Amino acid sequence: QVQLVESGGGLVQAGGSLRLSCAASGSSFSARAMGWYRQAPGKQRELVARISNGGSTEDYADSVKGRFTISRDNAKNTVYLQMNSLKPEDTAVYYCNARAGGSILSSPLYWGQGTQVTVSS
Repeated sequence: QVQLVESGGGLVQAGGSLRLSCAASGSSFSARAMGWYRQAPGKQRELVARISNGGSTEDYADSVKGRFTISRDNAKNTVYLQMNSLKPEDTAVYYCNARAGGSILSSPLYWGQGTQVTVSS
């Protein structure tokens, strides 16, 4: 079992930055790929970014490429999402996700409770 706790959300003006953190419990963190998803009101949850267990592979949704960066610190059992040049359309609840294996292609398995990000125009 893995428990995930997100933090770092908030209200920011368009063009600003935020860094989300996700702290994971359990000894299997370094064996799992991790991801960030988001869900805006009235929309389906969508993948934002993923990172492999060792951090060597990342991928991003087209809508955030060049603006967001996912990273991880296996010594701290934490994954981050640095969000720059934020846009109002980035407003959503952001969820941390732990995947079933080390590859970014493995299935999402565990979810955090989410943190709200609101970008004002």
